[in-house]
Amino acid sequence: MARRSGGRVRIAVINGPNLNLLGTREPELYGSVTLQQIEKNLLSLGKELGADVTFSQHSGEGEIVDAIHALAGKADGILMNAGAYSHTSLAIRDALAGVSIPFVEVHLTNIYAREPERRKSALAEAATAVVCGFGADSYDLALRGLASKLSRND
Repeated sequence: MARRSGGRVRIAVINGPNLNLLGTREPELYGSVTLQQIEKNLLSLGKELGADVTFSQHSGEGEIVDAIHALAGKADGILMNAGAYSHTSLAIRDALAGVSIPFVEVHLTNIYAREPERRKSALAEAATAVVCGFGADSYDLALRGLASKLSRND
């Protein structure tokens, strides 16, 4: 796995549809933290962990697939919150498997305690790990876990 000089891991955070509405969309379910606040926190945590963290958010399935393809050779790991596409998109799952970049599937809510259609993930089988149910802290936990795993694989 290619690393930048200095041994820092490169982790891309990809968010799917409606995550740009965090903080205002159903706060009783998703909390009041905005996506911008999550990103700011992850940048700070990334510095602490020796990880360079980048972000993107896409509403369309094809845009997410294109973003994943663009990471080939440029990222060591991915935090992936595909939103509702997590439950349906074989295209996103195939893109993640196709670039062979370890990824952690992230969800703010516990998808296994939600509606039946949200209890199945199309991505989970290909994921290194799944972190869900801790609100915005799900991202922190996922970044800590993935950065640690990638660092141990030097």
